[in-house]
Amino acid sequence: MRSMFKTGLLLAILLIAPVATSVASENLTLFTTEQSAQQHCPSDTVVWLNLPTGIYHFRGQRWYGNTKNGAYVCEKEADKAGDRATRNGQ
Repeated sequence: MRSMFKTGLLLAILLIAPVATSVASENLTLFTTEQSAQQHCPSDTVVWLNLPTGIYHFRGQRWYGNTKNGAYVCEKEADKAGDRATRNGQ
């Protein structure tokens, strides 16, 4: 009985997690080029957002434009969506 509860709880978490992620990203505009992102937010910094992790990188950092699943976004919009900057400077 306890095992069934744990399995059911895990399944519920897995089903809810993607929904929470997509809701947080609803107000985030993704761009395939740095230039188009800069046109969208000319007074903001363009960052590269790693979409699966929600961590963004600045120009000049190792992973800027170099993750498999990412996009250029405006830093303020990323912050508002709950994403954050890399902590290790890469």
